[in-house]
Amino acid sequence: MEKLGMDLQMSIDDKRVRSGIEGFDVLLQGGYPQGSVTLVAGTPGTGKTIVCFQYLFEGIKNNEKCLFLTSDERIDNLINQANKFGFDFKPSVKNGLLKFMYLDLEKQTVHTEMESEILTGKYSRVVLDSLTPLSETPVWVVNRGSEIIPLLDAGGNAQIPLDSIQATRMHVRRILRILEDDDCTALVTSEIAEGSRNLSRDSVSEFLVDGILVLDLDPSMDRRKLTVRKMRGTKHTLKPRDIEIASKGGIRVL
Repeated sequence: MEKLGMDLQMSIDDKRVRSGIEGFDVLLQGGYPQGSVTLVAGTPGTGKTIVCFQYLFEGIKNNEKCLFLTSDERIDNLINQANKFGFDFKPSVKNGLLKFMYLDLEKQTVHTEMESEILTGKYSRVVLDSLTPLSETPVWVVNRGSEIIPLLDAGGNAQIPLDSIQATRMHVRRILRILEDDDCTALVTSEIAEGSRNLSRDSVSEFLVDGILVLDLDPSMDRRKLTVRKMRGTKHTLKPRDIEIASKGGIRVL
């Protein structure tokens, strides 16, 4: 598997970062591999953002500096949503342990602003919710090394087709590389279209990340499911596990 052009090796003895989800870390030999990027994928309403809330709340309890990046929701709405599940982020925002950052997708500098915040903020845990709109936004993408290709020139003209797989791949590689260049452990959400066999809307990110969690609904059985599709350096089951979302405390594995 490729991970942004780097041969990243992990062993089962690597340090682990706790997820904050009851009954889940035991499935991952203690948690997410430290320094990894994990894709949290699912159709709308499956609990992707709740997974992220629990992950950051666990970090705050351990006095870890955390960052929540969003391009979909207003920050005050996110804080209110989290509070409904028992995650009061306001004190942590006030004392600087947690930062919410809104990504303005109309700005060509959105990638560089995100990169600057991640690399200078010295965050232990980072959440990007969601990758989908960011990967679809036409901006300049400058890859490190010899590959420097802007999707738009200075006049706003496309250098390559913006709806091409090449453009999407460049977007996603750039975004995930920003996370990879830091020492943080990151969760990145992506929506799956109903009926799609892909594990992300962009159909690319699942090949570039270290881990994939898939959240699903089984209406016929009135159940929610969580599946670990991959996790580098981790022995794990591929069997879907039943989960529930409690009004207080969020998701737990049954």
